[in-house]
Amino acid sequence: MTASRVLLTLPACALLAACKPAAPPSAATPATPPSAPHFADIIYHHGTILTMAGPTPTTVEAIAVTKGLISYTGNLAGTANLQGPDTTIVDLAGQTLLPGFIDGHGHYISSLAVANQCQLYPPPSGPAKDVPSIIATLKQFATDRAIPKGQLITGYGYDDTVMPDGRLLNRGDLDAAFPDHPVRVDHVSMHGTVLNSLALNLYGISAATKTPEGGIIVRKEGSDEPWGLIMETAFLPIFEKNEKLSPAQEIEASRAGQLLYAKAGITTAQEGATHLPQLQLMQRAAAAGSSIIDVVAFPFITDLDKVLTEFPVSTWGSYHNHFKIGGVKITIDGSPQGRTAFFSTPYLTGGPGGQQNWVGEPTFPQPLVNGMVKKVYNLNVPLILHCNGDAAIDSFLSAYELARAGDFSKPWNVTTIHTQFLRRDQIPKFVQYRVRPSFYTLHTFYFADAHITNRGPEQAAYISPMRDAINAGLRPTNHTDFVVAPLDQMMMLHSAVNRTSRSGQPIGPDQRISPYEGLLSMTAWAAEQYGEESSKGSLEQGKRADLVILDKNPLTVDPTTIKDIHITQTIKDGSPIWTQTP
Repeated sequence: MTASRVLLTLPACALLAACKPAAPPSAATPATPPSAPHFADIIYHHGTILTMAGPTPTTVEAIAVTKGLISYTGNLAGTANLQGPDTTIVDLAGQTLLPGFIDGHGHYISSLAVANQCQLYPPPSGPAKDVPSIIATLKQFATDRAIPKGQLITGYGYDDTVMPDGRLLNRGDLDAAFPDHPVRVDHVSMHGTVLNSLALNLYGISAATKTPEGGIIVRKEGSDEPWGLIMETAFLPIFEKNEKLSPAQEIEASRAGQLLYAKAGITTAQEGATHLPQLQLMQRAAAAGSSIIDVVAFPFITDLDKVLTEFPVSTWGSYHNHFKIGGVKITIDGSPQGRTAFFSTPYLTGGPGGQQNWVGEPTFPQPLVNGMVKKVYNLNVPLILHCNGDAAIDSFLSAYELARAGDFSKPWNVTTIHTQFLRRDQIPKFVQYRVRPSFYTLHTFYFADAHITNRGPEQAAYISPMRDAINAGLRPTNHTDFVVAPLDQMMMLHSAVNRTSRSGQPIGPDQRISPYEGLLSMTAWAAEQYGEESSKGSLEQGKRADLVILDKNPLTVDPTTIKDIHITQTIKDGSPIWTQTP
């Protein structure tokens, strides 16, 4: 039987394609369209094929993939001369195909660890609705894993903003439940943790430990004993300590972590605050052939000098085994739900340690921020910069202006990460300076109620103002910030389009965007953020065949049901890397 007569529907097509995948193009080589008379490896048709090319939706009847690249898009009739004896014809059966999702910001390195950690998201994403449920979940985790006495138990996703009656997890709770295990429960913001006594000893923290500038160590009332959250710069020494893995474990963990992204339809992930040992690990694992997606790392500014001794700038910007260094990360403030983001006005609820008239605080003093931004500008590499509160955004803008010294003619790829409490009066400067905001619309669902409590309804309603940013001419991206929120691209799109909270309340409905604009922020505009628009982000001839297939079309379903759309297959460089089990 000739391939031109082979009509496979998913997932059957995935099994055949996986048996004889097209050789992916070298990630360091620019994508170029194949020349005739090459036959296609795969042809997709009989579904909605969204190209994501241009400001309005465009569909084609078919696309062809040859040697990992898109070799044709257009009418089905145009594929006739591309069908050879080994061509696989994929019948989409009415499903929707579009470019693979590109995560605007996240913490890829954490995905390597969470498979061996206890998931403590609150409902609907997890079981941790209060302190007793956190303790019960941790105990069950320790029992299921048969974790021996003395070995660290780690949980992630603890959200203090949803704890009933303000009853927060503390050291005493963990000591009583786990007298024989060090226990670490990481805050959902990834900017802090709660430790029990054995874990405090493990990390060298005691009553004598001074709170560093830009950090928070919540103390037991009436003493200096650490008792609750350890946040921001006080958390950095803990965050930087990773369990050492064997070479085999590095490969296994990397594949498991990347599979989490593949299941979410993500073909390009970001490691958004990378320290030198993590860079070394990712490079080793990639060189060993563990990669199924592309990973872009951004070394953290405090590690930059050490990184440059081993990874000179001349090696940045190009993929090697699906891994590259994309630029530098600077953090200016903390988390709004953790009340460590830096604002121009006080929190309504005070600080996380009971501070009054609390506006948060910058991670670094302004002169240091100025020097950091200038250093990255002089290196002539992209910058991603974490800023949540409006005062943090002011701090960034001031440092940016000083770095450029009035000359804004030279292109510089700068993205502000989160940018949640961007004020309306700050948007024109983003346009003038050609700075791209990467928003975090998942907060409109997961944390909006906390923001209303902490910041008031008016400011909370304007979080991640994508509508105003797009109307001003910006091309913002949207991101997961995994593991702060679960990897769920349809939920992320849903949050940008609907902007409703956990309690079902509308959160800034005037900032809603269309489903197509939401998809652009996850595909074409995200490719621009990484400087990869020539090879990714849209279905056009010569671009890499990074694809995702959805069971429904986000542009035509009831917008309130976007979150219920399922990803049925993810394809990287023309080869399926994940297929939904029937």
